[in-house]
Amino acid sequence: QVQLVESGGGLVQAGGSLRLSCAASGRTFSSSAMGWFRQAPGKEREIVAAISWNGDSTYVADSVKGRFTISRDNFKNTLYLQMNSLKPEDTAVYYCVASAHPSGTYFITPYEYDYWGQGTQVTASS
Repeated sequence: QVQLVESGGGLVQAGGSLRLSCAASGRTFSSSAMGWFRQAPGKEREIVAAISWNGDSTYVADSVKGRFTISRDNFKNTLYLQMNSLKPEDTAVYYCVASAHPSGTYFITPYEYDYWGQGTQVTASS
């Protein structure tokens, strides 16, 4: 059974930092694109960041550019999201995603991803 399990979420004051991890099990995603989405209450789900299979290409949404960094460790089958200078508007449930198919690039639409984690809550208080 394939699973993506997020960890590292929590409550932090505005300006603080958190590091999300996503541990994959059941198969390897070393040839696949992976990413992070988030959804705040009453808002649509949105892409936060995405990364190609080898980490050479990354995408970061304009709303978090300069503050968030996506990375991966294919040996550990783990995806990361380093979040610095958190703002109250970053408060949301964050989801780890992975594509089932090999790809040379990343994707920014949710429909390209076949596997989703259960989500982890991130709350930045003002």
